[in-house]
Amino acid sequence: MRAQTLASFDGPTAAHRAAPAPSSTTPAAPPPSDAPGAVPPVPADEAEGKNPFLVALGERVRSLRARRGLTRKAVAVAADVSERHLANLEYGIGNASILVLQQVAGALQCSLAELIGDVTTSSPEWLLIRELLEHRNEAELRRARIELAELFGNRTDARARSNRIALIGLRGAGKSTLGQMLAEDLGFPFIELSREIEKFAGCSIREIHDLYGTNAYRRYERRALEEAIQIYPEVVIATPGGIVSDPATFNLLLAHCTTVWLQATPEEHMGRVAAQGDLRPMAASKEAMDDLRRILDGRSAFYSKADLVFDTSAQPLEPSREALGRQVKAALGLG
Repeated sequence: MRAQTLASFDGPTAAHRAAPAPSSTTPAAPPPSDAPGAVPPVPADEAEGKNPFLVALGERVRSLRARRGLTRKAVAVAADVSERHLANLEYGIGNASILVLQQVAGALQCSLAELIGDVTTSSPEWLLIRELLEHRNEAELRRARIELAELFGNRTDARARSNRIALIGLRGAGKSTLGQMLAEDLGFPFIELSREIEKFAGCSIREIHDLYGTNAYRRYERRALEEAIQIYPEVVIATPGGIVSDPATFNLLLAHCTTVWLQATPEEHMGRVAAQGDLRPMAASKEAMDDLRRILDGRSAFYSKADLVFDTSAQPLEPSREALGRQVKAALGLG
């Protein structure tokens, strides 16, 4: 199923809804509109005549959906619109009403202003701040973000931050396996944030999503991270792949932990998820690989904010453990 296929790459943190299979007496439903070939490319002459605002709006919808690891089907169900309508919106050929856009924004967990692209025009102060930040490079913007975080309550001393290691990245990157090994090498406790979230909620990640929704899951995720930061002065944390989808939680993580992005190729992610016993991606491998690449494309810019980057592709486990340990110890000044 589409939602399950996508969720399998991000673990249970990706929103999902299972659609019933068609009966033998009922005509099969058409393929999902984001399946390969379901929405044919717009001819060049038609593309040239498309409204630039609608094209940009569609690109924002696709980007937000990919960043949150949601299928088009899941967003359509949550927004109470048809998949075809949402597909037209994403491809810049659907002139949606303001009420439909509001429903889509709610399904994507963002403001209508963010969806439309006007958040920085909402007040004079926003306009003045935008003017100060416009045309700055990534290094300057990073410095501004860190100073703003300290100004508004995320201040922490460098030593406390350096003794908390948070591993980020998509499922299958090696966060749990290498995280446990890194914790042993450093003599630190090791926790998986997903398990801490389940303790808070009193149920599984899947049940949180099914019973309470994605917004409730994000609240539990933030509470679990806040408690981990408060309890552990030294720790290695394996985080859920979608933690970068919530800016407030990700800011908290960046402010209080030394972050390490564990990278892997899409093929490595796919193989490792299957090796863990989850064969759902293999049921529609091309479609699943397309999903995986979209998620990585949507989140890579956020994962890249990590302090360190470590590529786990095409390396045996023990050499990866040794290389990661050396890199982290060097960054922390542990020799």
